[in-house]
Amino acid sequence: MIPRYTRKEMGKIWEPENRLRKWCEIEMLVCEALNQLGEIPDASLKNIQKKASFTIERVDEIEREVKHDVIAFLTCMAEGVGEDARYIHLGLTSSDILDTTFALQLRETSALIIKDIERLLSVLKEKAFRYKKTVMMGRTHGIHAEPITFGFKMALWYEEMKRNLERMQRAKEVISYGKISGAVGTYAHVPPFVEEYVCNKLGLKPEPISTQIIQRDRHAEFFTTLAIIASCLDTFAQEIRLLQRTEVRETEEFFSKGQKGSSAMPHKRNPILSENISGLARIVRAHALAALEDIPLWHERDISHSSVERVIGPDSTILLDFMLHRFTSLVEQLVVYPQQMEANLELTKGIFYSQAVMLSLVKKGLSREGAYQIVQKVAHRTWDEGIDFTKAILKDTTVKKYLTTKEIERSCNVKYYLRHLDKIFTRVFGHST
Repeated sequence: MIPRYTRKEMGKIWEPENRLRKWCEIEMLVCEALNQLGEIPDASLKNIQKKASFTIERVDEIEREVKHDVIAFLTCMAEGVGEDARYIHLGLTSSDILDTTFALQLRETSALIIKDIERLLSVLKEKAFRYKKTVMMGRTHGIHAEPITFGFKMALWYEEMKRNLERMQRAKEVISYGKISGAVGTYAHVPPFVEEYVCNKLGLKPEPISTQIIQRDRHAEFFTTLAIIASCLDTFAQEIRLLQRTEVRETEEFFSKGQKGSSAMPHKRNPILSENISGLARIVRAHALAALEDIPLWHERDISHSSVERVIGPDSTILLDFMLHRFTSLVEQLVVYPQQMEANLELTKGIFYSQAVMLSLVKKGLSREGAYQIVQKVAHRTWDEGIDFTKAILKDTTVKKYLTTKEIERSCNVKYYLRHLDKIFTRVFGHST
């Protein structure tokens, strides 16, 4: 049975207590930096470090009155610290704390998503080699084209997810920037040393230049990366849905004992996991658009991005984490029907050999157009009369003028289409076996 999604780490990143803990940590690091600059006495720093604390309940209570989350938090801390609280948040603006915290949260989510991708890559690699020689029909426009293998399809997904791993690693780097530069980013009331000190302690890089906020092109790149990954999962899930159709039935989602597919029709086994992934991808893509809309802000900052990010931050990262977990389990337990793949391969009675025969004729000196017309005539007769394409080609007097029986049989062989499979696998995995 496919395990339920139980990942709690991602949700914890976005819990209010974790966010306020990060606010507190940043404020304490700012105080440490200012102490090193001689702007906060040693005794005051020790008192702040010892007594600074908060409770979510008290912060919420104050916020109901002041209508400002950071001020509510600072007021709560000040109640415990006393007179030395005047040194807390010295020279800062709220976005110094908010943007640096958001960077920390997104960096943490990145680490979890990277692990998710790595696990999926491992599963896809195993499937690619297991089904490397399991021949199936490749389709273009939904129509039979030429043979591939199911392992080839898995290798393709693996390569796509490798690119997504690289994208996510880049996105993690792009988003890992903090800022402690004051109201409009000029360090008028807090020197650059403080930003450098805080960011270094947090494992972030200082934003080279900012306004009151870190510019939102970084965040747009991050959320667009999530959308690309979600869209790739959507592509894979859609393929499973297409292959599970009754008329195709080459793969099928695992159906557990006691599971039911329809309230009305007892026979139904539906690709609900794949459909779920395709649906959730639409939300992640929509969130990427919202992140792009956050880039243009008024002058040195307005607050229109803030409400958006309070939604898309947790929602996009939690959703993608869930989607990766679900899809990995789906692929891990995917039911594959090689015999049905073989049966579907035979549906068109070898008509897919048409290109190989055409190219063999071209190599004998015919024009491509001339060879195309000769083979197309036989192929269409195969379609219309339901006869075997290879037998029809072998009996075609025009083709026989140029090709021997052995040459035709060599062209009309599945092995012809798969002869470079080892080379492809070596490119993707570094080895072919």
